[in-house]
Amino acid sequence: MIGRPIKSIFLLILFSLMLWSGDITPAAARSGLYLPLLKGKSVALVVNHSSLVKKRHLVDFLLQKGIKVRKIFAPEHGFRGTSDAGEHLKDSRDSKTGLPIVSLYGKHKKPTKEDLKGIDLILFDIQDVGVRFYTYLSTLHYVMEAGAQQHIPVIMLDRPNPNGHYIDGPVLEKKYRSFVGLDPVPVVYGMTIGEYARMLNGEGWLRSGVQAKLTVIPLANYTHQSFYSLPVKPSPNLPTDRAVALYPSLAFFEGTVFSAGRGTKKPFELYGAPEYRIRKFSFVPRSRAGAKYPKFKGKKCWGADLSSRSLTTIRREKELNLSYLIDAYKNYPDKRKFFLKNRFMDKLAGTSSLRKQVTSGLSESAIRKSWQKELNHFKQIRKKYLLYP
Repeated sequence: MIGRPIKSIFLLILFSLMLWSGDITPAAARSGLYLPLLKGKSVALVVNHSSLVKKRHLVDFLLQKGIKVRKIFAPEHGFRGTSDAGEHLKDSRDSKTGLPIVSLYGKHKKPTKEDLKGIDLILFDIQDVGVRFYTYLSTLHYVMEAGAQQHIPVIMLDRPNPNGHYIDGPVLEKKYRSFVGLDPVPVVYGMTIGEYARMLNGEGWLRSGVQAKLTVIPLANYTHQSFYSLPVKPSPNLPTDRAVALYPSLAFFEGTVFSAGRGTKKPFELYGAPEYRIRKFSFVPRSRAGAKYPKFKGKKCWGADLSSRSLTTIRREKELNLSYLIDAYKNYPDKRKFFLKNRFMDKLAGTSSLRKQVTSGLSESAIRKSWQKELNHFKQIRKKYLLYP
């Protein structure tokens, strides 16, 4: 008979194994659930380099199965996921299949009626990282809106959220809506992209309250506390699990004079600026794939290296770490220039409050307390759309 302490350890190990990424099956790999829905349909795909069925691209997999793929819609970073953040992409054709590729970035963010002519069904499969200002969410919003308006069903192949184990940050205010935040959710919202799609429909957040005819193909063996190591980097500047975990906190530096490490081998694991007062660590951004023109290209930046922080520790915190932003502000000599004049910080935060709180010297705990009422309201909304425990 197993003693109580040993039995408890055994159960803990068993539970941990259940949460391990090897047991999680993305919806794309559960083809028996969605291939019958695609048969005989003219299909448009919203995909990028992360849209894999095991190690095979979804486009190639579907064509081999005889599915009539007619068009590819590509988000920021393009179909192959190599373009810079913010880089405007042109429509093109896939060199391998000859399929037309329509960019949903730049001025053309939403499929038009002409784009969807002859399409019976839209299939969406893109790896998200669970952060509001990651623009794949905005692409989803506009694709669902277009599908609803043109009466074209949308099938979502769900994928795990590597930051799905917590909810934190200010909720977006309507006046700060932009392509880096369209919907009234916190910075980290704790949902898979499939659950998020259900929320877009259910809360009437699409234009004029239209609802897409949505089918979400679910994950297998997933919980919101599951650890999932992404098999491919979701975008050029999130190459590691640590960068993905730090991204919700370090991306605020994109709205400041500081670099978040773009143009280095460790983007979103570093931050710094040439004028930073603390001079214990330095890096020099260079032109690289996915960051051709990084902030402070060729200049020495003084700052902090977070690449040695334990991923386990970062995940255990289950909250945004505002100390990086607050300390950077305190130790920057010209505080009037710390936040960029274009107020991009306010779009990232979804509010002007965070910028004002930092400049006024408010403590991290006080700032966090100011979010709680709206966060609690969002958590009640979120519950209605969850597919996983």
